[in-house]
Formats: sequence, structure tokens, C-alpha cells
Amino acid sequence: MTNARVGGAGRDLLPTDGPVDVHLDDGRIADIAPAGALRPRGEVLDADGGWLIPGLWDHHVHVVQWALVAQREPLGAAESAAHAARIMADAPVQADARRVGTGFRDAFWSDAPSLEMLDSATGETPTYLINADVHSVWLNSAALRREGFEPDGVGILREGPAFEISRRLNDIDPTVGDALVARMARDAASRGIVGLVDLDMAWNESAWTRRLAAGFDTLRVEFGIYPEFLDRAIAEGLRTGDAARGAESDLARVGSLKVITDGSLGTRTAACSHGYPGDPHNHGVLAVDPVILRELMTAATGAGLSCAIHAIGDLANSHALDAFALTGAVGTIEHAQLVAHADIPRFARLGVGASVQPEHAVDDRDLTDSIWADQTALPYPLRSLADSGANLLFGSDAPVSPLDPWAAMAAAVSRTRDGRPAWRPEQRVDAATALAASTHGGSTAAATIEPGAIADLVLCDTDPLSVDGTRLRAMTVTATLLAGRVTHAG
Repeated sequence: MTNARVGGAGRDLLPTDGPVDVHLDDGRIADIAPAGALRPRGEVLDADGGWLIPGLWDHHVHVVQWALVAQREPLGAAESAAHAARIMADAPVQADARRVGTGFRDAFWSDAPSLEMLDSATGETPTYLINADVHSVWLNSAALRREGFEPDGVGILREGPAFEISRRLNDIDPTVGDALVARMARDAASRGIVGLVDLDMAWNESAWTRRLAAGFDTLRVEFGIYPEFLDRAIAEGLRTGDAARGAESDLARVGSLKVITDGSLGTRTAACSHGYPGDPHNHGVLAVDPVILRELMTAATGAGLSCAIHAIGDLANSHALDAFALTGAVGTIEHAQLVAHADIPRFARLGVGASVQPEHAVDDRDLTDSIWADQTALPYPLRSLADSGANLLFGSDAPVSPLDPWAAMAAAVSRTRDGRPAWRPEQRVDAATALAASTHGGSTAAATIEPGAIADLVLCDTDPLSVDGTRLRAMTVTATLLAGRVTHAG
């Protein structure tokens, strides 16, 4: 690569402040020199003065569910339950004779969802509306019968039953699903993504082995293992960091045990110290008893698996941190949306990464100010966690938010979008921290561009450390390289 300017961490390692030529060999950076100092060898990519940064990662994706969004009716614009039902009345019927919509946010709807309302609009076609947070699903009577649930007058399933519905909806013909995943991966590469953490609720190793055998080569993947598969993973010797067995390449590797310990903000099931407005006895849901959580994490740790613990409410975060402390497990807390003041420094002290989704703060700002108004813990405490020394790892939780690392960085540095004032601006982080958190290993690892490093690289049109949130959201990626191989060229 010739005539590139280097952005991000590690600029002080370079031989010049000006443009450089970067020589790649066998998937790694072999040499960096002032522009024109190296004799070009092999294929040459002219950066034309563009900015070179380390390859970007999304540390929390539900791959198949995100890929399937392209086939599902968008419900983000639904202003009421009745509006959502009308949208689904006109939604296309899929090949499996279902209508599926996704992305509704019901917390501010003036009317309440009901079975009668949805049945009236959708008739006898099985119809499914998935909440934006994926923690609840609204089904009509035909869908409830198809899935074996008794109608209850409302048709809302939450938490475990809702996840089961998503598993069934995601269980499609692999030929179709893998094609959608391949398209999703190309779109991710166009945004500078070189890798992601796949937290689909399935036995993910076989799916990725199949995709790699069919030629998938666009991204690196670390795949999660859910508790129902933990015994199998241990019996078969899976360890975090190992390549998927039988795969055609080492692009897919074993990730962490994923445990969902509480609900979500939008579904009003995140486990919190204080009750929800209008329902003081509702403190959310602890989906996993703390004793069971420790047992799961102990078993995973003994088998060489790291842990990724979903915790949104402050009570869930406290229990998750306790479990890390008591078991000696390594890994991350996923989401960390509401954290007690006393728990902030425990992340760094215990070496627990904060795998967070900055766009959720922008999506949920009004919800947080409403249904978490009585909570005393810190909501979306990015700056507090960073200042305490915690390792931040950014992601999208797609399909909850779109898989777009630039949106995540923009939300983190500006805490706003669409021209609104910054929300809780004291929790903004600087662009360097946001960029580092969007690379493999997170903010304290600070991936650098230097000889010897793997050539997972992104070429973009602007220095991401020199622009505001609006410009970050509009960033143009001109090339993405995975081990020196071009996966996107704009």
C-alpha cells in the first residue's frame, strides 16, 4: 500500500508524520517507510492520501438474526400498537407461511398490545412482531397455536419464551441463511469490519464450519456458547481461542460462554435495585440464580472457556461482578447499561471487559430518563468506566442496533444524533478511546499499525480522530483488508 496516512494509536512508532508506504507480506505488515522509500512489490494499492487504521470489530452480534432483518418487516416507525398491527397486516408472507416484523419499541405507546387487536389486523396468517431489544415478541392467535402456546388475551411472550420463538424463526434452510450471512458480512466489510463476536443462540461451531467450507472468507469470527451447550462444549474439548474444528481456515474461533442473567430496559425486565414506575414491586427479572451463574462460570473456566455475561440492570451487574470475583473467570460483561457507583472500579480491578453498545444510549435516552428515573446507579457510564481503567469493547448487539462501528463511535464521542443535545455529555469518551474500543481486544489493547502486526486494516477518507460525531457517522471506507487481502474496495 502506498501513500497512506496513519490514524489511531501507534503513530509515534512510525518513521515519519507524513504519508507512508506499507509493505505487506504473508498476511502481516512487513515494513513501513516514508512514501516513495520502498520499491513496490507485487500488487499495489494506492491509498491516495487516505487514512489507514486498524481493522474494526463488532464485539456483540446475533449473526443470523441480523442477517434475517433484510427479510423482515421494519417496525421502528410504529407509533402505537394499533399502528404496528396495521403495518403487519400488509407485510409480505414469507416462504414458511409466516409474517415476521422486527424493531418495535412499545414503551412509549399510548395503547397496549392485545391479541384481539393483532388478530383483527392479521387474521389467520401466523404473525410475529419482535421487540427491538429481542426480549419480547407479540404473536397473533395463529402464531401462538403454531408454536404451541396458549392464547392469553395479549399475545406477548417475554424473556425465555421470546428467545425460543426467535430460535425457531432463525432456524431456516442453511442454504438461504448462509447466503444472507454472506451478504451481511460483505456489508460489514464495507464499513471497515474485519471481525465480530457471534452470539447466536445455537451450536455455532457447526454453522461456521459449514460456511467456511462453502468459501466464506470475509470476516474473522469468535462464536459464543450458551449454557444449554456447555456440557457438549466441555466434553468435546472446545477452548476459547481454538479454531473451529474441521474448518477450512482459522477465521472462526471458539469464543465465550454466554449467559443471559437478566432482561432488558425496553421490556422492563432488566434487574434493578429500584422498582419500575407504576409498579414498585417490579425490579426486573434475574433469569439465572447467582448460585447457578457461579456454577456455570466455574465449569467454563475449568474447561478453558472465557465468559460473556449479559447484565443490563445494576443488580444483575453486581451479581455478575461477584461471580467473576468468586470464580476467577475471565471475560466480559455484556451491555453494562446501569451500573452502581461502587461497581464501576470493579471492572478494571477484576480484569472484566465492559462489552458495551454506545448506540443503545442514544436509542434509549428517553426510556432511561423515564422508566429508570428512580434508579440511583449510573446509566450508560462509558466515561466513568474508561476513567476507572476498564477495558471497553464496542459493539452493536445487531439487530438491536445496526452493525455499524462508525455509529457506535459517533454515539460514544457525542452521546447524540439527529441534532438533539448531547445526553449525559459527561459520559462521552474521546475519539481515540472509541476507535480503540472498536478494534479487537478493546480500548486497553489499542491495536497499532506496526511491522509484525497482522494486516487487518481499514482505509478511510478522513482521520477518525479529527472529526465530530456527525462526520464519524458519515465516514467513507475505501478499502478493508483481512490479513492483507482486500475484502472491500469502494
